[in-house]
Amino acid sequence: MKVLSGKVLALTLLMTSLSGHIHAQTLKALPDFPVQPITIISPFPPGGGNDGLSRVLAAELQTIVGQPVVVENKAGAGGNLGTAQAARVKADGYTLLMSQTSIIAVNPVMYANVGFDPQADFQPLTQLTAAPVVFVVRTESPYQTLADYLAAAKSKPGTINYATPGNGTLSHLTTARLSRQASVELTHIPYRGAGPAATDLMGGQVDMLVTSPSSVEALVSSGKLKVLAATNSNLIGVFKNVPTLKMLGIENMEVVDWYGVFVQRATPAARVTYLTQAIRQAMQSPAVIAKVNQGGSEVIASETPAFVQKVAEEIKEWTSVVQSSGVKAE
Repeated sequence: MKVLSGKVLALTLLMTSLSGHIHAQTLKALPDFPVQPITIISPFPPGGGNDGLSRVLAAELQTIVGQPVVVENKAGAGGNLGTAQAARVKADGYTLLMSQTSIIAVNPVMYANVGFDPQADFQPLTQLTAAPVVFVVRTESPYQTLADYLAAAKSKPGTINYATPGNGTLSHLTTARLSRQASVELTHIPYRGAGPAATDLMGGQVDMLVTSPSSVEALVSSGKLKVLAATNSNLIGVFKNVPTLKMLGIENMEVVDWYGVFVQRATPAARVTYLTQAIRQAMQSPAVIAKVNQGGSEVIASETPAFVQKVAEEIKEWTSVVQSSGVKAE
């Protein structure tokens, strides 16, 4: 392997940096787009991971597209209400949907009528992030390990509960799978988002919260919440040393939660391309990467074909999981 001299290496790094800077500046607005504010629909209340990432993206994206980017929270039915609304907007590229695994791949199988078809109604733009699902309790909880929690559930069937951001969410399905594998009976308490659920966890109204790392990072960092386990080893930041379910002897529970951006399916191709490039550029900024990593997620910023394939694979996989599990939205 050829070793570069200090001067040549420095020049190479400088040129690489300049190349990246120039590339970042090559995104040109279309003649007719965008000329007005862009809206990101977050189908959950403020305070959760979906809302948080929507706001991080909006702040960075508006500097790139040269128009205000605003976040609208349209919560309800495990994310279905806001998603159904996004499916019916004018296909002009001015309304984006911030979505995730549970809404796109799980809800259509769990709910009798979600009000949208994930593949017929939406054009995937880019997968933004990937993260595990985490199991958290308040720091003073009597359950200091997942084994403690499961042992209590086994000794008192049906009296130990867990909160999730909503019926049919990935958190709900993951914990239902866990309870079957561990042969314990847990009571599910669904909320209208991770924010309200975390508030009740802190207040002692629920025993455990299952959610995305980004939804609880601040409370974990401040020492108010303790993480008992995570669904896979993709762990960074404050979650780095958390035990995985596999490490705890619970197999076949490697669940990845992702966030991604979608537009109405009939949006013109040129606007789809422009928006994808702008969003990927926003997600690759050092400030955004730092914030996403701090929240326990990694930035993906995938190209559209890769995300289209990912969505199709996830829908197939989770349809099978839901149907075989028998879990229904309550």
